[in-house]
Amino acid sequence: MTEGGAVLAVVPTLGERVDTLGPALASVRAQEGVRTTLVVVVPPAAEEARRIAAEHGAVVIDDPKRGLSAAVNAGIAAANGETYFSWIGDDDELHPGGLATLVGLLESDPGAVVAFGACDYMDDRGQVFAVSRAGRWARRVLAWGPDLIPQPASLTRLDAMRSVGPYDEGLRFVMDLDMFLRLRKHGRYVSTQARVAAYRWHPDALTVANRGVSIAEAEGVKRRHLPSAVRPLARLWERPVRLAINVVSTRLSKRARKRRA
Repeated sequence: MTEGGAVLAVVPTLGERVDTLGPALASVRAQEGVRTTLVVVVPPAAEEARRIAAEHGAVVIDDPKRGLSAAVNAGIAAANGETYFSWIGDDDELHPGGLATLVGLLESDPGAVVAFGACDYMDDRGQVFAVSRAGRWARRVLAWGPDLIPQPASLTRLDAMRSVGPYDEGLRFVMDLDMFLRLRKHGRYVSTQARVAAYRWHPDALTVANRGVSIAEAEGVKRRHLPSAVRPLARLWERPVRLAINVVSTRLSKRARKRRA
């Protein structure tokens, strides 16, 4: 067990993906070298999901039924002395040693508030077909380009999050982008090329199935974080960024379908 702060790991779920929820929770429970508190936020009526959460020794919190951001906020409210925070979807997975790797990055740099690593993209069957390794470029383009920081492969200091406030419950898709932009003012971002998590890319994924709406929401969030004098110029780069995101997303979807075929 490494010394240093513990991790609050939150998994929000509607209980509709019980086939992947178990592996997601197991991947958190399997983390070695770091103390981890697992919290599952789930509707009271999702009995099977609640049973699976209990089997994995999770703290079970009722879903407030106000969307994903509210569910994550509810999980954070269950913190009990942890130093770091992470959340993953009910169909994502952490790689063995992933959290310890990220904790090590933050422990070695007290001025850093976010650590992130490389993230695998896996298809419906759990087969990896691509890897996101943006590294330092992710923070550099965050304010105007695509959000290249993979949420499942990231870790944040809880005290920094409390300083900037909870996730914006008015956002449906890009609450992570908004949080990352707010956290930039409170410290450095550190990264590793090590693969620390996996994100499941499939047609039912929230941002994949609603790409156009997600992009528009992201543009609005990035504009409000720009200096007021620069905001009118945002349209100059929004269109090429939008095109790039659509091209990359289409290619990833094609690769995922080929793996499935």
